[in-house]
This record gives sequence, C-alpha cells and structure tokens, in this order.
Amino acid sequence: MEIRRFGFYWLDTWVMANIIQLSTQHFCLRHLNRTNDPCGRQFDQMTQAARSAPANIAEGNSRHSTSRETEMKLTDVARASLAELANDYLNWILLHEQVPWSMNSAEYRAVNAIQLDRPAYKDDVQRMSSIHILTQKHKFDAWLGGDDSLLAANCLLVLCNRLIQMLRRQIEHLLEEFKEEGGFTEGLTAERLAARTEKSLRVDAPACPLCGKPMIRRVAKKGINSGREFWSCSGYPECNGTRNIT
Repeated sequence: MEIRRFGFYWLDTWVMANIIQLSTQHFCLRHLNRTNDPCGRQFDQMTQAARSAPANIAEGNSRHSTSRETEMKLTDVARASLAELANDYLNWILLHEQVPWSMNSAEYRAVNAIQLDRPAYKDDVQRMSSIHILTQKHKFDAWLGGDDSLLAANCLLVLCNRLIQMLRRQIEHLLEEFKEEGGFTEGLTAERLAARTEKSLRVDAPACPLCGKPMIRRVAKKGINSGREFWSCSGYPECNGTRNIT
C-alpha cells in the first residue's frame, strides 16, 4: 500500500530535486539580503522554482496509472523550473565577475561523480525517505555547507544541470511506455469498444461486409444522418465497413 501511495519516493529524480530545494533554501537564507534583494523577489523566485521540481515530479508520478500524458507534462514542468533555477545560479556567478566551473575542472568532476544511494525503505516511508534525502544531501556538504556563495552556486548549477538530464531521460522512458501501452484514455476506449462488441454479439449483430468482424451500433455525429444509429465495423478505424440499421 505504501509503495502505491508514495511511489515517487523511490525516484532518484525526486530525491535529487529535494536536495536542490533544501540547498536553495539554505543558499537564499544565507546569501540574499536587503542590499542585494531589497524586495525579496529573487528569494521568492528561486525558492519557488526549486519547490516546483519535487512537487511536479511527485504529482506527475502520482498520475502514472491514470494519465501518462499528464505525467510527462508535469515532469517537463519540473525540468523547465530547474532550467530557470540554473540560470539564477549562473547569474549569481556572473554577477560576481566569475565564470562557472569548467566541465573538465576537478571541482566539477568531483560533484558530478557523487552518486545517490538506492532507497531501501520497507515501512514508515515518509520518515525513512526524509532520512535518505538528508543523508544524500550531506554528501555535498564540502561545497554547500560553508559560507562561500560562489562555491555553493557552482555546485548547485552542476546539480541542476545533472537533474535536467535525468528528467530528460525519464520523459523519454515515459514516452516509450506511452507508445507501447497507450495512456489511460486509450485504455478506456479499448475497454468500451470491447464491451460494445460483446453486447452487439448478444443481439445478433451483422458481420462487417468488408472484413467479417462483428459490427456495433454507433450514432452519426455529423452530416445529413446526424443523430441516427448505424452499424459500424468493430475494427474501426482500420476497417470502415458500415451497414444501415433497418
């Protein structure tokens, strides 16, 4: 039951998104003030963008069984929010007349090489996942735990870009699943068609004149016959066979 309720707690993307959200909140509390953010707008924008990532990943995964389309859209919203947040960290670095770490630098490689442990929750999922998130977050304390804003900004820029790539792969996987299995709407359509076909067989429906499959009653939605019932092939749209109902 807990796995069904909290399936997203097992996602590395959700764990990493929480690490970024917590670290962003600490960054803003530590480094934004009335001098560099007099109206508090930067604080609000960064913390809200950071919040959007785990929130949309969680909501999207919760819709997995009912709407793959919605899950992909919400996951993409999370990715877009991270791109916005990454740009804020890049701007902070540029504001201080610095450039971000090179991908070939020792710092970049060190941060990027840190891997998340696999969750091992068995019960009390919310508590155990919270412990897991904090444990994984502490792996980055060498860059995020001090007062050096540029060190933290560079580290978080790497983590944002890393999570963006992780979410891109997650969306690609969801798209492949959707191509193979369809979504909730497609599943309902198939179930409805099967029920209508079975009902038609019970009332001695005629066979399709084109392919021989049983026909089902439909109602014309447009044209001069709009509103009238007719027999349609149960294999539609692959087969367009029809008969008048007499």
